[in-house]
Parts: sequence; structure tokens; C-alpha cells
Amino acid sequence: MTGVIGAALQVILVAVGSPLLVGVMRQVHARLEGRAGAGIAQPWRDLRKLMRKEPIAPRGTGWVFRAAPPLLAGTALVVAAVVPLVTTDSPLDGVADLFAVPALLALGSVALALGALDTGTAFGGMGASREMTVLALVEPTILVSTFALSIGVRSTSLGAIVTAAAGHPLSVLSPVSVLASVALAIVTLAETGRIPVDNPSTHLELTMIHEATVLEYAGPDLALIEWASAMRLSVLLGLLAGLFVPLGIAGAGAGVLALPLAMVALVVKVGLLGALLAAGEVFMAKLRLFRVPELLAGSFLLALLAVTASFFLT
Repeated sequence: MTGVIGAALQVILVAVGSPLLVGVMRQVHARLEGRAGAGIAQPWRDLRKLMRKEPIAPRGTGWVFRAAPPLLAGTALVVAAVVPLVTTDSPLDGVADLFAVPALLALGSVALALGALDTGTAFGGMGASREMTVLALVEPTILVSTFALSIGVRSTSLGAIVTAAAGHPLSVLSPVSVLASVALAIVTLAETGRIPVDNPSTHLELTMIHEATVLEYAGPDLALIEWASAMRLSVLLGLLAGLFVPLGIAGAGAGVLALPLAMVALVVKVGLLGALLAAGEVFMAKLRLFRVPELLAGSFLLALLAVTASFFLT
């Protein structure tokens, strides 16, 4: 029962808190740039405004275009349920391994790319092509870097990996954890479309990656995409925090009373990571498009080094 309640709390916390995380990051941006900012709750107000608009689809599009936003949001909610964010004692622990989570993330990205292709526009095709290029470089890095952490645990379950890290806190200072954490941090920036890989606030079509795939969406469909993007950011930051800073996560047999403390710990860790990411974006510039594969290839090399080090140290 504790695992079921914990999984439900994870979904609710990610669904409700993800737009607030985006608001915190925007507020950090504004403060560091000398502006007042629109407030932490502004993303929720934007979503409410979009949900009230009439749904519009470009002429000639089919069910692929309309199915992409709910599929993207649905996969984000499923990932929020299976990833150990609040508790490692989840009823879905059997499927929460290092293969299922990247596959679910890839499914949402592919659906959005197919929706962009369904529009038949030049920018939609360009954005879909770039999105798939980044996806092809990001997903192997997520798999390999998480596999490096699973070698010592002898399990591909994310819950088992987080439990082992919580039981041995000093293990996060090992070469394997350091290399894997850097690789995962880089691909998190790419997967969520953040600087230096992509700029979520850009209006220049020729430099867009993720934003080019959503140019034709409006109203409730765009609201679902923005909501899902915020949830994917929260889940990846929460996974990064759980794998390398597993403080506060409720373990198996911890009881229901440990869940509120675990929720507070998750909010603090993800909030700090989001604020740190936003502060770094203020002082960084977006990479040129042809330099992005070099950065992602470097992260994959770090993941391979982590696997090699894990084999030697185990």
C-alpha cells in the first residue's frame, strides 16, 4: 500500500509542480537579468489560457497530428509513476528499469516528431529531423550511463540502483558515479531542450529544435505539449537527483509517514537543480547546431568510460 500511495503522490507532484518549476526557472532568469519577472505561477496561467482557446489543426493533417500531444503527456505521466522519485517501493518497480524509461521518453519524442511531419511544412520537417538526430544521440547515453551504475548493483531496476546509492552515500564520489552524472546531466539538457543544446524561448526558426516541432500546435494541444515538456524536465531532474543525491527518498518498508518528508526532499532537490540550471543558462550561449552532435558524442564517451571503470572496480 505504501508503494501504491508513493507512486500516486509522484504523479500528482510532477503533474502539479512541473509548471511551477518552470516558473521558478523563469524567475531566476529574470532576477539575474535585472527584471522583476512574471511570477512563479505564470506557467499555470498560460496553460489555463491555452486550454480555454478553440482547438485548431492545420488543413490536411490527420490523426497523427492530433494524437501526438496526449501521447507525449501520457508517456510523461507514466514515467513519473515508474521512476523512483519519492519512494523506491513502487508496484511498478518491475518495469522501472533502465530500458523502459528511455523507451517511454523516446516514444513521446517520436510521436511529436511524427506530428510535426504530418503538417507538411518546412519548419515542421526541419524540427523533426533535428529532434530525431538529438534523440539518436541522447537515448544510448542514458542507457549506457545508467547501465554503468547498475553493474555494481547487479540489477537494471532503477529502484535497486537508488536504494544501493542511499545505503552507501560515499559511492556517489566514485569515478563511475562522477562520469555517469556528468553524462546524464548533459543529455538531460538535450532531452529537455535547454541551453546550450536548444533555447526554449527562441523565436528564430532557423535555430529551433524542439520549438520547430510545435509551431503548428495551438490551444489545448499546445497546452498539453507545454505541460508534458515541463513534466519531462521535472522527471529527468528528479531522476538525476535520485541516482546521485538519494537523500530523503523513502525506501522499502519505510511506511506511509516517510512519504511527506520524501516529497519535501524531492521538491527541494529538483528546485535547487532547476534554479542552478536556470542560473547557468544566463551565462551560457546556445551552441551552433553542428556542434551539438560533438557535445552529445562527448557525453556518450563519458558514459562508456563510466562502464569501463565500473567493470574494473567491481
